Amino acid sequence: LQLYPEEGPSFSGDGHYLAPAPRSMEPSCLASGLDAADLSGLPQAVINTVTQARAPSTRQAYALRWGLFVDWCSSRHEDPQRCSIGVVLSFLQEKLERRLSPSTLKIYVAAIAAYHEAVDGLSLGRHHLIVRFLRGARRLNPPRSHLIPSWDLSVVLTGLRRDPFEPLESVELKFLSLKTSLPIALTSIKRVGDLHAFSVSESCLEFGPADSHVRLRPRPGYVPKVPTTPFRDQVVNLQALPPEEADPALGLLCPIRALRIYVDRTRSFRRSEQLFVCFGGQQKGNAVSKQRLAHWVVDVITLAYQCQGEP
Repeated sequence: LQLYPEEGPSFSGDGHYLAPAPRSMEPSCLASGLDAADLSGLPQAVINTVTQARAPSTRQAYALRWGLFVDWCSSRHEDPQRCSIGVVLSFLQEKLERRLSPSTLKIYVAAIAAYHEAVDGLSLGRHHLIVRFLRGARRLNPPRSHLIPSWDLSVVLTGLRRDPFEPLESVELKFLSLKTSLPIALTSIKRVGDLHAFSVSESCLEFGPADSHVRLRPRPGYVPKVPTTPFRDQVVNLQALPPEEADPALGLLCPIRALRIYVDRTRSFRRSEQLFVCFGGQQKGNAVSKQRLAHWVVDVITLAYQCQGEP
């Protein structure tokens, strides 16, 4: 999940640090509008399960933006759940004039639609005026391309074979963690969310004889962002680099070697079965967040360049 840098802090739709606190995430609060019609009369346990269809981060984002819309409506004596399309459009127009991106406006629409009553039997987000408004917002404020510096994989791999990433058995936990994250990301070809789902539990992490290979599975119940393949196809099988390679330095890049050392060295302090855990501070041993894991990948590339004196 990428937060929205053009807006400032992610906890405020307006970028203001005094924005109202998020509302509580009670499952029943999402059972409004279309949800209310679908879930009416069902047992509370069923409602709780259905509302879990949205990821916790999505529910939190919706609750925050819905809270801002509720406060805005209250100041204008409007009912946020039953107000007209014109009221919603006026709210969105104010956000657009404050330079919120079209993608962020779409999140506001989705959040409001989750609580707002249906309009003509359709979700608020499918109303033709809402759809046209968002299309116009994209034309008025087209997405800004973020220029990402190019990097050379060969330069990074060279950097990973020297200080501060070697000798891997004795380097700081920070550099061990960084060096492990990048080869696993490259060889598994997985999204950060998928890397975040890997686990050290016996059912999810299996090393072959003499660490000749490793099998990585996501934690039970994990649903990938793009669930297009069966669960069995989410398993990652990695082979160790043969020790008889002509260049012995290649062994320093073996992802299974790094993974074995990482698992062994984090065993004594880890507090989570998630594969990647925090390496320092008060959070040491706790599961690392997806955002932090993404930063690890960027940091290891940067450090690999710096250790060779490359800009």
